Amino acid sequence: MLNLLLWGIFPYIVLTIFIGGHIYRYQKDQLGWTSKSSEFLEKKRLRVGSLLFHFGIFIVLGGHFLGIIVPVEFYNSLGITEKMYHIVAISFGLPAGFVALLGAFLLLYRRMSVKRIKATTSWSDWVSLLFVLLAITTGMLATSFNIDSQGFDYRTTISPWLRGILTFHVQPELMVTVPIWFKIHIYATFSLFVVWPFTRLVHAFSFPIRYLNRSYVIYKKRVATKRVDPLNVKD
Repeated sequence: MLNLLLWGIFPYIVLTIFIGGHIYRYQKDQLGWTSKSSEFLEKKRLRVGSLLFHFGIFIVLGGHFLGIIVPVEFYNSLGITEKMYHIVAISFGLPAGFVALLGAFLLLYRRMSVKRIKATTSWSDWVSLLFVLLAITTGMLATSFNIDSQGFDYRTTISPWLRGILTFHVQPELMVTVPIWFKIHIYATFSLFVVWPFTRLVHAFSFPIRYLNRSYVIYKKRVATKRVDPLNVKD
C-alpha cells in the first residue's frame, strides 16, 4: 500500500497541483505571470548566473527527455548498448548539471549579497531558488552514485514507470528496486513541481511568439535645431 501511495497515487496529486495551479494562476494573476526581472537593479552577476543556469538546465532537460521519455527499445534497435548510453549520459549530464548548479548558486548569492535585490525578493523567489537547487543537487548525487551503473538502468525502471503515469498505466512495482538517491531526486522534483505554479517559474511557459514578427524598435537621436522666426525670414 505504501508503494502504491508513493509511486501510484502521489504523482497524480502532484500533477493535479501543477496543472491546476497554473490554470488558477493564469486566471487570477495574469499581471504577476512574469519572470520578475531585477536586471535594472544589478546586471553583471545576473548575466553570468542566468546564462550558466539556463545553458546547463536545457542540456539536463534534453538528457532527461532522451533517457526517460524515449523507450530503451529504441536505443537497442540502433545497436546502442547500456554501457554506451551510460558513458554518453555521464559525460554530458554531470558537466551540464554542474554548470546549472553553479548558475543557480550565483543567482542565490546575488539575491543575498545585493541589498537592493534582497529587499525586493519575495518569499516565492527564495522558495523557487531553493527547490531548484535541491532538485539539481539530488539529481547530481544520484548520477554520481550510479557513475559505474552497478547493474542499474533507469531506462528499464524509472522510465516505464513515468511513462505509465503519463498514460494512466500505473506500475508502482517498477520503483521497488530503484536506488534511494534516485527516489530522493524524484521527490525533490515533485516538491519543485508543487511550488512551481505559485512562483516566478511560471515564466517558463510564456514564450513571446509575437516577438518573432514584431517590427524593430528604432531609436533616433534628437538633434537640437535653431528656431526660426517666420516673421524674420527673408524671401
